[in-house]
Amino acid sequence: MDNSDQGHFAEKQLFSRIGLLRWSHGSRFRVAVEKSTAFKGLRVLDYGCGDATYFSLMLRSPHPPAAMVGMEIGADVIEANVRRFAASPQVTFVDLPGLDAPEHVGAYDAVVCMEVFEHLIETDATLDQLCRLIRPGGRLLLSVPVETGLPVIVKLIVRRIAAWRGMHGYDSTVPYTWGEVFRSVFAGPEQHIQRVIHKEGDQAPVHCHKGFNWKLLRDKIAKRMRITGISGSPIGWLPASMGSQVWFEAVKPD
Repeated sequence: MDNSDQGHFAEKQLFSRIGLLRWSHGSRFRVAVEKSTAFKGLRVLDYGCGDATYFSLMLRSPHPPAAMVGMEIGADVIEANVRRFAASPQVTFVDLPGLDAPEHVGAYDAVVCMEVFEHLIETDATLDQLCRLIRPGGRLLLSVPVETGLPVIVKLIVRRIAAWRGMHGYDSTVPYTWGEVFRSVFAGPEQHIQRVIHKEGDQAPVHCHKGFNWKLLRDKIAKRMRITGISGSPIGWLPASMGSQVWFEAVKPD
């Protein structure tokens, strides 16, 4: 992907001024495309699509879905996406309330959700919604950041460097105490530190990355769907717990 049609999130991630961030996020999207080979000719929802970078890459891949629907909560983001994809009729966008319409129930062969659940307050309700949207036998491809174990130390260092360099979005990163760092490095499958809730104006409250534990989400997914794979990125041969992101692949029971 070149930067001629980039959106806000691609500018911050794929074209970051920090090489490590470019590599990490670029690898994440490459993994997403590789794991989407089976979606060729299918109907796919990107839940929390951002600037639809994933769709841009899928349109250029050898295995594009037949229909791609992107959900975002911001009207301005949706409007920008509609303009950028005006020449791609197979790509459409919807806001969150729009997914409650009956035509979306069981309408998707696959749902992709990348870097969303770490921000959610009500993860159970959102997982239930995703299950309603996926048809029986359909697939879920979901990624979240690893904010536990040794990766959290690397991420804290990189975020501090990004803040020093004045990069937007990193100057307000919530700091950790030394005790919180220790508990994060040695976190098990339960909530290990208190999570911060942010709320600005009329926007819905959200979490930042601090304190997110991917193992809790793994167990919640397993209660609803059959997990068929757990892997990490950007280095696929490392254990998922040692990566920057962890990927869940799951199938909805028939």
